[in-house]
Amino acid sequence: MSLMDLTASELSRLIATREVRPSEVMAAYLDRLPANDTINAIVAPRDADVLMDEARAADEAAPRGWMHGLPHAVKDLVAVRGLRTTYGSPLHRDYVPVADDLVAARLRAAGAIFTGKTNTPEWGHGSHSFNPVYGVTRNPYDITRAAGGSSGGAAAALAARLVPVADGSDMMGSLRNPAAFCNVYGFRPSWGLVPSDAEGETFMATMATDGPMGRTVEDVARLLETLSGENPAAPFPRPAFRYEPGPAANLAGLRVGWLGDWGGAYPCEPGILDLCRQGLAVLEQLGTTIDEVPPPFPAEELWTAWIHLRGFLNAGGKGALWADPDKRALLKPETVWEIEFGRSVTAADAYAASLMRSRWYHVASTLFDTYDLLVMPSAQVWPFPADWRWPREINGRVMDTYHRWMEVVVPVSLIGLPSLAVPCGFGEQGLPMGMQLIGRAGADARVLAAGEVYHQATRWPQRRPPVLTA
Repeated sequence: MSLMDLTASELSRLIATREVRPSEVMAAYLDRLPANDTINAIVAPRDADVLMDEARAADEAAPRGWMHGLPHAVKDLVAVRGLRTTYGSPLHRDYVPVADDLVAARLRAAGAIFTGKTNTPEWGHGSHSFNPVYGVTRNPYDITRAAGGSSGGAAAALAARLVPVADGSDMMGSLRNPAAFCNVYGFRPSWGLVPSDAEGETFMATMATDGPMGRTVEDVARLLETLSGENPAAPFPRPAFRYEPGPAANLAGLRVGWLGDWGGAYPCEPGILDLCRQGLAVLEQLGTTIDEVPPPFPAEELWTAWIHLRGFLNAGGKGALWADPDKRALLKPETVWEIEFGRSVTAADAYAASLMRSRWYHVASTLFDTYDLLVMPSAQVWPFPADWRWPREINGRVMDTYHRWMEVVVPVSLIGLPSLAVPCGFGEQGLPMGMQLIGRAGADARVLAAGEVYHQATRWPQRRPPVLTA
């Protein structure tokens, strides 16, 4: 077995006790790296000799943090000092930042050795990781299929054991959809727990967040501790998350609300809801009580609020690119759609969307007076062919936008709830799928504790993908 088959926490403990050296881990990474030729998860790879030099230096250095000596690839929406960072856009094909974004700085401070970047769709728009700079990322469980997105490169690299733990980000399911597609965990934390960089608009942009992914919930929790903590230059601070290892939580007596497909509003391909119900059965065996919950809010109102606020923010943040004809020609059609739709949003539209969002937050808070967790699927479709741009229909229902097929993640994203995407196993075609464990805002520790118990009972990510046995 390769060292890269171990979890991040296992490697961290072995390095801390000097049973394993960082240089040995890096050598194992480089031995495993040819698997990337098949899936294209890691992009902008760094020189092998340079990586080995850095790992040997870590052999002799005092540990800086729990990630000391661990190979790590950073999502290509995060600027990393001295490392090509493209955002998946030809406009930044050759951009090399001179400073780290906050996520990269915190990973570096924890001792990670950066091996490259993980692939992402252009600007993170869309839940399928392809772009004109690096091409498409493929699913390690079926290389003809998509790995999801926008953290698709991160999820695929995790599944292929190319990284022990991964960072990602999530506005519209970008930590949850690829986790479901690649049989790993993805955690969207309560909004503000992982602070934003102090760049651009930071008061209204409260729907996207960075977060952790892993093959175990322990790794997810430890990386969340690294990424969390106040940024004095950004508003709405939350106290840092603290990982507190200990005996597994007892789920006996917890009440779980199953929202399913929101009364049919979120169509799911055949087999997905059935697999999620198998995941619910595991929770029930662990002592929880499962109730089916009727749709608590009109889905169309949530969608209207979502696309108006998202479009408004995209038009503001990327409108200057659209205004330049030469740059506009290099934007993907989906980004152009976001900006042009956003330009049509009036002040009254934006206010109505924010009001609707506020109403939904209030309704959701009353649900958590009854339920400890809410559960929904992590995606509405199985991993689809990698040569598609996006699914055009679900069960005959035509998708009217490029991202409508991921609408199931909107209730969480719109109001910043913590949501852990957990694997539920595999469908008839051998493709992975998962469900979301959703908690009250600020209840990140409770959600992760429940996820850890579920993980110990299922251990789905330990099922190795075919890309490692081919």
